[in-house]
Amino acid sequence: MTHRMIAPALALAALATAHTAQAQQQACVAPADLSDAVVYAMPIAYDAARTSCANRLSANGFIARRGDNYIAPFRAGQSKAWPGAFRFLKTFMEQDAAAGEAGGMDMKAMLSAMPEDSLRPFVDALVGQMIAEQIKGDSCGKIERGLELLSPLPSENVGGLIAFVVELADLKNPPVCTAPAPARAAR
Repeated sequence: MTHRMIAPALALAALATAHTAQAQQQACVAPADLSDAVVYAMPIAYDAARTSCANRLSANGFIARRGDNYIAPFRAGQSKAWPGAFRFLKTFMEQDAAAGEAGGMDMKAMLSAMPEDSLRPFVDALVGQMIAEQIKGDSCGKIERGLELLSPLPSENVGGLIAFVVELADLKNPPVCTAPAPARAAR
């Protein structure tokens, strides 16, 4: 390869790398949107777990005794959390489409074409089915234990805590945008 060809090739490679890095940087999800997605999805996940684990949960366990009361604030917060959950879903779908995953572009097109509120029942059913398919019988006790451990926290704190853990774990599908450091008070 001649020097005349190397320079343009390097320039194109640098441009492609910069463009890819910019696209990856833009594909992150805001911690607040992830928190909203958690709050929004909790009642759906709870219902899926209750159904999938119906014959494996204790009649005097947490879900039977206090589960409905625990999940009630999440249900009440779903409408408020929907816009952030929807932004999270769109970011997730855009990343799948960019990665070339099957159906990613179709889902992105559908999400873009339909009004947000029209998508809610579809999202609820799809997310509930996906969660139910992932629940294995031997995990029912762990799910119940996890819910009981989270139960003292207000619903907003549960969403924020899970978003923080995901950010801390540096998960990449999609990555969580780095949250700004809290401002320190002047002494």
